[in-house]
This record gives sequence, C-alpha cells and structure tokens, in this order.
Amino acid sequence: MSETTEHSQTESSTPKLILPDIPGFKNIETYLKHGGYGDRLKKVFSMTPVAVTDEVKKSNLRGRGGAAFPTGLKWSFMPKDNARKRYLLINGDESEPGSFKDRQIFEFNPHQIIEGMLIASYAMQVDHAYLYIRGEYAYWYRLMEKAVADAYAKGFIGEKMKEMFPASGDGVSYSVDITLHKGAGAYIVGEESALMNSLEGGRGYPRVKPPFPANVGLWGQPTTINNVETIANVPIIMEMGGEAFSKIGEPKHPGTLLLGLSGHVNRPGVYELPSGTLLTDVIYKYGGGVPGNKKIKMVIPGGSSMPPLRGDSLEGVKMDAESLKLVGSSIGTGGIMVMDEDTDIIHVLTRIAKFYWHESCGQCTPCREGTGWLLKVLRRIDQGQGAPSDIDLLHDVAQNIEGRTICALGEAAAWPVKFTVQRFREEFEKKVSTNNVPSSPNRVHSLRVGGLEPVQVHVPIVVRV
Repeated sequence: MSETTEHSQTESSTPKLILPDIPGFKNIETYLKHGGYGDRLKKVFSMTPVAVTDEVKKSNLRGRGGAAFPTGLKWSFMPKDNARKRYLLINGDESEPGSFKDRQIFEFNPHQIIEGMLIASYAMQVDHAYLYIRGEYAYWYRLMEKAVADAYAKGFIGEKMKEMFPASGDGVSYSVDITLHKGAGAYIVGEESALMNSLEGGRGYPRVKPPFPANVGLWGQPTTINNVETIANVPIIMEMGGEAFSKIGEPKHPGTLLLGLSGHVNRPGVYELPSGTLLTDVIYKYGGGVPGNKKIKMVIPGGSSMPPLRGDSLEGVKMDAESLKLVGSSIGTGGIMVMDEDTDIIHVLTRIAKFYWHESCGQCTPCREGTGWLLKVLRRIDQGQGAPSDIDLLHDVAQNIEGRTICALGEAAAWPVKFTVQRFREEFEKKVSTNNVPSSPNRVHSLRVGGLEPVQVHVPIVVRV
C-alpha cells in the first residue's frame, strides 16, 4: 500500500496537519522542500523562549496522550532558573489496545516530531531531549533512528545548531541533543513517572506525586513530558500561528485528531479529522460502516481503558475531550473500537481485564489484587458458571480499585468493567444462572476447578530424621 493511501480519507478538504498526503514525506529532503526545519526554525529562534510558549498557549493545544492537559500551560511549569539541568521527554510508548496513531507519525512524518522537540526544547531552554519508543516498535524505532541521524547531519540537532541558527531571540546561541530510547515492552511505562524510571534504568514503577516532574523529574531535575502526537503539532502551530490553530475544530479542544478506527468497520485505519467530528461520521462516513450493515452494540471511543458507549446512544456524540465527558466517557488516545450486534461483550471484557491484570506493575495493592479478582470473576461468568451476585461483585471490586492507586492504571482496569456492568447489565444477566452457587467473598481469589470450587491440594508430610 502506498504512503498516500495508507492514511487517505474520503474528504480531500479535511486539513491534514500531521499526516499530509505527500509522497516520501518521511525523507528529510522532501520535508525540507515543504517548509520543514530551515526558515521555520529560524523564525522560532528569532523569538524569545517565552514568546514561543505564549504562541502555543494561544493555540490551546491539549495533550494527545489521554489527559488532554493544555500543552503551553505545562511548558510554563518549567522552572526559569538556570541552576539545574532541564529535560524534555517525549512519550512514544504507545501500548494502549486500540491505539496506533503515534506509529503512523513515526512512519510517515518522523521529522515533524523532531522539529517539534527542537521547538519545545528551545521554549523551555532544555539541556537534553529524549524520545522513548515502545520496545515492540522495532521497525519504527529504526525509522526514527535514521530521521534523527539525517537531522544531525544537516545541522538541525546538536552543536551544529549554533552555526545554522547563530543567535536566538535573547541573543544567545542555542543547541540541544536528542537521544532515542527503546522500551522493554511494559504498558505501565506509558505513565509519565514510570516512563522516567524506565529511562533512568530502573524498574517501571510509577512515582508518588508530588513532587511533579516539572520540579523533580529525570535524575531529580526539571522535566516536561509530552506525547508524540502533541509535539508533532508544535511546528504547525508556529507556522500558522496559535490563533489560527485554535479555530480548527472544537474551540475547547482545537486542532485535528488522529483517530485509530478498528473493530467491526469496513475501512479500519488512522483518520486525521478536526476535533469535534461526529463519532457516527467517523464510523460510517470515513470508516465505511459496519460489515453486513449490522447494528452496533458497543463502541469504546478512546482505547480499551475508556468507558464504553452503547451502540444505541451514539447519535450526536462528538470526538473531543469535552463532548465525550458529557456522555460519560473520554477521548483517551483516540482509539475507536467498534463492536457489532453479534459481539460477546463479556468475552471482550474478559480479554481486556486479562490485559490490565498482566500489565499491572504490582506496586499498589488495590490494582495488584483487584485486577486478578476482576479477571477471575469475569472468567467465571464468561464460562457460564457465574451467579447473579457476581455482577454486583464485579462492580464492587472495580469501585474499590478506582481512585485508590498511585497511577491511572487502576482506573484503566476498573473503568471498562464498571461502566460495562452499568451500561450492558442485560449482557451479564444472560450469562449468569441462579443454578450456580455463589462463592463466598473469601474464595474469590482462590484457585478453582470449573470456576466454582477451591482446588483440594494434598501435600505429603515428610518427616526428616
């Protein structure tokens, strides 16, 4: 499949700021011909660092990694003193099931990531910038390695920057180095503090906050962490101006979004659309609808950790942070997962619960133990051995995980279960039976035969003389 058709869309008028239909755009020469680096960076370095941050604030760019936090505001948290080193860390550990947007940027527009890192680094006067890429993305890691090497060779990164851009807005020459780092395949390091621990060579455990990374981050120094898609928007903002960017899509969450459409759709893929695009348009207008014209039973709008929506309540739902909050879900990473009327919701939820149980780092008791309980009860129901009381038990366990962990993996594991039980209770009721004897609470975590009774283990007694 060609580069232009890999992420093509049915509406040519739709702005494509991150994935433009330009053949060979991943190559530095093509990127330069279309305005990359060069004059754009000269313009940025002629401004003061504060002015660059202010321009990003004007754009109202919000993070694309899940939290949707205002990017310019986050940059302003970086301390202004020069006493300590400052770091920029770009989170490319794209491990959320249903999300594959960052991978597209690595493949089709790597230099816009690099240029965004240079601009962000200058705005915060960063000493060193890091790009952390998911370990399973071996091919895309190599693509980024080449892009970084080409940018170094052209003098856009490192000490040669001082020759290319001799004086910045405050009269001081600026340079920064960029280092790539490959992860080891842990979902938990998508959390920013676990990401820092991993980069430092430690175990991917989330940190207790405060202190926050802006004050105590990498190696105890001030650090700002942005998502790949977020940082790729920065060169476009500096090109068109923050005010113009703020008028694209929804005012409270402006710009285009990379939406990863998967599941029961005729044309799955990554679609770059203005924020606020109707969810039904994404599925039917761009995704070609559901195979066999079947009805939609469930949609997860932002990756597997986000609360699901019923298929009969999708009308009028828009893809932006504020609109999805109003309907009880979240934009997350923009990974839209569509499931038709024949989908076994309990089986899907069991698979999701298994993922979060497997990826829990084990640091927090509610998450370490609770994810295992959710999986055991769901398996029991999925196998037709669940009792009616198990439905409320699932909801209760999820409630006791949510909000009781150091990082958001607790919510990531709890939300799919909690909201699926609330919104699809009839699906659970079809699978449980009053003929199944409910297990007592103290047996939930025990090993079972057939999912109901504890395993009887006979251990021989050895007498040593």
